[in-house]
This record gives sequence, structure tokens and C-alpha cells, in this order.
Amino acid sequence: MFIINNKNNNKGKNMNNLKKIGLTALAASLVTTSAFAGEMSVAGSASIGVKNTTGTNDSSTGKSFTMGNQLTFTGGGELDNGMNVSLSFIIDQADDTSTGLANSPFDSHSVTISSDALGSFKFSGEGGSSAQGAMDAGAAGDLWNNGTGVAEITGAAAGNNSMFYTLPSMVDGLELTASMSPGRAAQETHTSYGVAYTGVEGLTVKFGQGDSGAPGAEIESTTMMASYAIGSITVSASDTEADKKGANNREVRSYQVAYTLSDSMSVTYGTETYETVTKAVDEEIDSLGFSYTTGGMTLSANTFDTEGAGNVAGAKTERWALGLSFAF
Repeated sequence: MFIINNKNNNKGKNMNNLKKIGLTALAASLVTTSAFAGEMSVAGSASIGVKNTTGTNDSSTGKSFTMGNQLTFTGGGELDNGMNVSLSFIIDQADDTSTGLANSPFDSHSVTISSDALGSFKFSGEGGSSAQGAMDAGAAGDLWNNGTGVAEITGAAAGNNSMFYTLPSMVDGLELTASMSPGRAAQETHTSYGVAYTGVEGLTVKFGQGDSGAPGAEIESTTMMASYAIGSITVSASDTEADKKGANNREVRSYQVAYTLSDSMSVTYGTETYETVTKAVDEEIDSLGFSYTTGGMTLSANTFDTEGAGNVAGAKTERWALGLSFAF
């Protein structure tokens, strides 16, 4: 009986060992599959610049220098069910102007899940945009506000914890997008949608609309934009209105003509008008720009002339700027 029991015990031990070996092999295969399915990469950019602003509405003294630096980490892969998952994370020193250095060096980050059948779903923990906000950059580059445009989501937390959905392709050249943001304390959930059409060669047409703001002071923003390229010339126009309940309706009209001299050189001329119902004077900005790109390096030069600066009658501002940027 002792020998029989010993054999049974040995058989149980052998079975346990086989189970352990099987589980270890399974775990190893899962780890191997996961590592094989995805990959990560890093892209970087850096810039240095100098600008000088003068005029009756200028509060600065002398020239000022700027520097930019950014690292973008991306990773992802295809799952066994055919869906693609990707992660984006940006490191950018002091880029968050709302909090200064508080969040440095960490910046925008998001996760995107996509497939041909379901479209693309992007969740942004920070630095996201609404469907309308993705289109509200003026045709001339938001000259009036140095690149920030009419803000369709108010506050420092704009775009944080937001969802952006791109529908699957149904018609060639037609893209439909929608977004949702929970807003901040005491705010309603903000929704937005956008439509972009590129079905005609050289033509791009966009329309976006969305809401934002606290209850009782909601803002309804609408953007319309069109551009047409023929040969070396591209003509663009846009109009963005931000209607706030009660007061302070704003509108930005923007136009630009771009001429490509070669694969590396281009010249642009743009003009924008910023109008708000609370001010009697419109702000009008004209800009002339030149850029030269070679081997991942871009040299740019721009001039800006403003009438009615800050929506103040008779106020003028002139600015020139030089920039050198690198992509690696």
C-alpha cells in the first residue's frame, strides 16, 4: 500500500510539473506575441527664433528670443481581432502655458483605437481638440492671436479627457468627425462635429460646429473653410464665428495666397480681420512670409502689420520674426 501510494504521489507531482510547464509556455507565448505585435518610435523637433514688435499698442521692450523643443513618443500595433491600437505621448518643456512649469515636461497624450470597419476613436488625456476646433485655424494661420484661434472650449483644461471619433470612409473624399468633452465643474457636456470634403482634385472644403462654456454663458462656434490649389498657387479662405449667450460674439475672417517657388521654397501673403461686438474697432492684420526647407531644417521669415491693434482705434503694431526649426 505504501508503494502504491508513493506511485500515486509521484504521478500527481508529475502532473503538477506538466501543468507548470504548460502554463509557463503559455505565458511565454503571450509575452512573445505582445512584444512582436507592436513597436515604438520617437520623433523630435527643435526651434530657435527672434522677433521684434513696435507700435503704439506695443507693451514689450526691444527684441525677444524664443526656443522650442519637443519629443513625441508613439507606439502601437495590430491586435489579433484586427483592430489597431496606438499611443502618443509628448514631452515638451514648459509648453503648457496655462500652468507654466507645473506639468513640465509632460504634455499631450492620447490613445487611438481604429479599424477599417469601425473608424477611429481617439481618447486624449490632455491636449485634445473638438471636431470643430480641429478646423478653426484661420486660413492665414490665426494671425490675430499668434496661432491660438477662436477657442471653442474655454479654460485651461481645454481638450483634456476628450473623445474624438472619425467615422469609417463611406464616400471617397468625405470625412465625418464627432467629439465630446465632459467640460469642467458646473458645465454641460460639450459636443461637436465636422465635415471635410476633398473629392475634387485641388479642392478642400470644411465645415465644423460645436458648443462650449459654462451654463448661462454657452458658446456656439461655427467654422467654414475652403482652399483650392492649381499649379504652384493655393488660395484659402475661412470664417469662424463664436456666439456667446448674452454678449461678446466674435468673428474671424481669414484669407491667404501661397506660392510655391520650388520643392523647398514658398511665399505666402495673408490677411485677417478679428471682430467682436463689444468693440467698435476691428483688428486687421496683414502678413508676408517666406520659408526655405532643406534636409529637415526650415528657415522662416515673417512680417506682420496690424491696424486697430487690440480693437483700439488708431492703435498700430508692426512685427518681424525670424525662425529656424529642425525635425529629426
